[in-house]
Amino acid sequence: MEIPHYKKIVLLVLDGFGVASKSRGNAISEANPAHLNNLLTNYPAITLQASGPLVGLPWGEMGNSEVGHLNIGAGRIVAQDLPRITASIQSGEFFKNPMFLKACEHVKKNNSKLHLLGMVSPGGVHSYDEHLYALLGLAAEQGIQNTYIHMITDGRDTEQKVALTSLQKLHNKVAQIGVGKVATISGRFYAMDRGGHWQQTEMTYQALVNGVGERSISPMDAVATNYAKGIFDEMIKPTVMTEGDKPVAKIENNDAVIFFNFRQDRAMQLTVAFVAPEKMDILQKHQPLDNLCFVTMTSYMPDLKVDVAYGPIEIDNDIASLISKAGLKQFHAAESEKFAHVTSFFNGGKMDPLPGEERSIISSPDNTSNYSDRPEMSVAKLADTLVDRIAHGDDSFYVVNFANADMVGHTGNLNSTIDAIKAIDEEIGKIAAAILPLQGALIITADHGNAELMINNNTGEINKDHTTSPVPFVLVANEFKRSKPEQIDYDTLAGFMPEGALSDIAPTILELFGMPKPEQMTGISLIPALEEKIVNKS
Repeated sequence: MEIPHYKKIVLLVLDGFGVASKSRGNAISEANPAHLNNLLTNYPAITLQASGPLVGLPWGEMGNSEVGHLNIGAGRIVAQDLPRITASIQSGEFFKNPMFLKACEHVKKNNSKLHLLGMVSPGGVHSYDEHLYALLGLAAEQGIQNTYIHMITDGRDTEQKVALTSLQKLHNKVAQIGVGKVATISGRFYAMDRGGHWQQTEMTYQALVNGVGERSISPMDAVATNYAKGIFDEMIKPTVMTEGDKPVAKIENNDAVIFFNFRQDRAMQLTVAFVAPEKMDILQKHQPLDNLCFVTMTSYMPDLKVDVAYGPIEIDNDIASLISKAGLKQFHAAESEKFAHVTSFFNGGKMDPLPGEERSIISSPDNTSNYSDRPEMSVAKLADTLVDRIAHGDDSFYVVNFANADMVGHTGNLNSTIDAIKAIDEEIGKIAAAILPLQGALIITADHGNAELMINNNTGEINKDHTTSPVPFVLVANEFKRSKPEQIDYDTLAGFMPEGALSDIAPTILELFGMPKPEQMTGISLIPALEEKIVNKS
């Protein structure tokens, strides 16, 4: 068929919305999303790979929001920081990294302490334990005995109770290497907030710097005590390890910190607390420490006074840049929880808006510590903003993220996640109704899986983390509508073999705009695969 060229295209990314067979732990299937199913009945859909090597991750590694949006926007498989850093350990270059060596020299020169700050977790989404072990090896090689670990616990990209296992592995490594002692433990809810809840960040900072917070004589005891109270890894309050009623170690003037999280979005606020506290939205701002050497594993955000161990890989000719260069206007919107994903991640690491790009951030609910209490989040307001923009704006391209399936899925609350899917579905119907009369196109996809597998099929335990499931890709446009509805719904998609990857989305959008694909984009258009799904198109 001759491919029409569209003047308005909406890319709707359903965060954490994977495709899997019907099961009692599949919140999407259980929600029976009527509006989405109606679109699947009438318009073509395929599934895409969103994990492992096809998104630049190691084999079997689940996808995540950063990786997903990078690949979607870049139109190519983007080599991710995790395998890049791991490869440098294997080659030995890690131990020659100038920024790591600078931190070590700073400690030796000032006779001070080296602090290794980051998530210790098997999740592999924000950090990787082997990177911490390598840093401990480097400290031993450099003769730095005053090396302290400030552990952030997960329970979100993993099962809710993995910290004790991680601690035991860390204990064994420390015994083997000969340096390192855990000085603080903080749950990621406090240490890795990205929603502007600065009081949570400040609680972590106070534990790290002033020894203020919960106290415990050992990391194992700290975690076990929380478990006994029904508080699991994600929600562990910042806790200071003590010896003789004094903190094991505080981050002080003249010290060096290496923040070993490689993912940026949830490391920004705590980094700002150290190097730019004036940017914190709290009433009483603390003063920055003197002569603090602060190294970040990757570039968390521009213009921070930090040393970056692994600089960003430049991505040229991503979809947002190409649309901007063509003189077209574009609109990027999301809730605050996912705003970085439709901006800097989607735009290939570029933080600032491009010419012709406008952004809208809708505040996620801030009066709850757990989105299972507010499964609808702010999706209705976000969708209303988009619908109004479609009707009255002159944008050609819209990219919007619906956070609910991922954020509520991470709580492990199946019933709330079902409600979250229903809330999403209602807004999908409104968006389709807004774009179709304008002869535009709506693309519905996802960045990774989560809500489709909330109960481990093998163990029966709650699953709160991401998955390796494929994701949907639905093209809703008048010219692609079937002449007769087909018996296809969300559950049917589980029987589809994936026919592409996230990197194929941008080339598809370019073809729908009638724009050429640059050579840097190695993804391919999905239009031929979609055409085969229109069995009885008129």
